[in-house]
Order: sequence, then C-alpha cells, then structure tokens
Amino acid sequence: MITHLQGKLVEKNPTDVVIDCNGVGYLLHISLHTYSKIPDQENLKLYTYLQVREDAHTLYGFSSQTEREIFKLLISVSGVGASIARTMLSSLTPQQVKEGIASGDVGLIQSIKGIGAKTAQRVILDLKDKVLKVYGIDEVSTIENNTNKSEALSALEVLGFNKKQSEKVVDKILAQEPNANVEKIIKDALKNL
Repeated sequence: MITHLQGKLVEKNPTDVVIDCNGVGYLLHISLHTYSKIPDQENLKLYTYLQVREDAHTLYGFSSQTEREIFKLLISVSGVGASIARTMLSSLTPQQVKEGIASGDVGLIQSIKGIGAKTAQRVILDLKDKVLKVYGIDEVSTIENNTNKSEALSALEVLGFNKKQSEKVVDKILAQEPNANVEKIIKDALKNL
C-alpha cells in the first residue's frame, strides 16, 4: 500500500495532480477540497489511497489524513464507490461530511450530486457509530444541538410557522444559548416569531 507521495508537483487540475517522485510521475485523483489546499509550490506531499480493481489500479490523493480516513469510511458503504466518495469530499469539507453523518443529517448528504435518499440513509446508518467512535465524544454536544434544532424546527413547522423564518430565529437562540434544550428553543422561538 502506498501511504503517501512526496515530490515535485508537475501538473495540477481540479480533479487530479501529477507528482514526480525521483523521475516517476504518479497520477493522483483528488477532490476539490484537496485541490484548494494544494499550494502552488513545487514540493508537495499528499496522503494516498490505492484502489485495486480487476480493470484498474487507481491512486487517490488527499491533503490530510482525516480526509483519507473519511474517504475510506465512505467507500466501505455499499453503493458508494470511489467517484461518489470523491464527489462528496468535493461538495463538502471533510468536517461537514463528518458532522453530517454524526448528526444524521440526511438532507445534507442527499444534497450531493449522485446521492439519493436511500444511499444517504445507508451512509448515515453504516457510518454514524464509526464516526462518533473515531472522532470522539466532544462532537456529541454539537450533534445534540443539531438534533434539538431539527426537533424544534419541525415542531414550529407543525404549528404553522414559516420554515425559513423559524430557522433564523432558532439559529439566533442557539447562538446565544448553545446548550438550550428543545423545549427552551421552542418557547423562545414562539416569543420571537
């Protein structure tokens, strides 16, 4: 397994780069996130993942080990191939993908081109526990806030309030009180709507 490549940047495109390592040019497929992180200097180090299939050996490059780990988690899900995982990491930052999975945000995952509702649900179902275990408990508080926020928003919607207006008010409340529970969010929102 090739774990990283360090060498001279020969070619840089939004979808791939070529790195010259001692006279051998390696083509690495990259996400737009990695593309944005690559400096325009000659010396470059990218973390890699080598996908071996019957018809091709494809090398993927990542600006950080975290992005590579998320890529590996994504392709472990049935129905998510390397190209969809790369599209996900191009549409969202690795942090957003992590938080979306951890908080069960199907809408966020589904907003990515090529991912339907079933695939989004499968990604969350398969990876939520792994993401929480790997990336620690400190994110549970933000996940709890997202859950509280979504519960409060759905309650306000049921009460007949405009979703966009409700979301603005709830965001203001959570900015002032990040640990507010659902009941408090709804009560404060009703005062401001």
